[in-house]
Amino acid sequence: MFNRLEIKTLPPGSRWAAQVRLLIDGKDVVAEPVGEGGRGPFVEEALPANSRSPLWAIAEGRRVVLGEPECTGGCCGHLSVFVRRHGDIVEWSDWQVPEGEAQLPAFHFEARQYDAEVTRASA
Repeated sequence: MFNRLEIKTLPPGSRWAAQVRLLIDGKDVVAEPVGEGGRGPFVEEALPANSRSPLWAIAEGRRVVLGEPECTGGCCGHLSVFVRRHGDIVEWSDWQVPEGEAQLPAFHFEARQYDAEVTRASA
């Protein structure tokens, strides 16, 4: 069974620039690990206007930073995931979470749905 990715953008707030909200099967996967006051990825980093999104899955894979706690990533660490394409499957695995937070499971997406969602959000 595949997971479903949904990407939303949040307007800028008093403390942070516009952010991306990442929902997997309807659940925000960034909010809990970064904690209250933390942030998700900035729109300009996750969905850059003039280049391909780091969320785009490639066969070699890459580590993508998805957020940081209120105290900043330099203090407690960033939330990141390894994004890799395996043919028709995109996998998010090997999570690194800020200081001692609960581990997240691997997620698997049908590549066509995943690509369509990243393309839609980037437009």
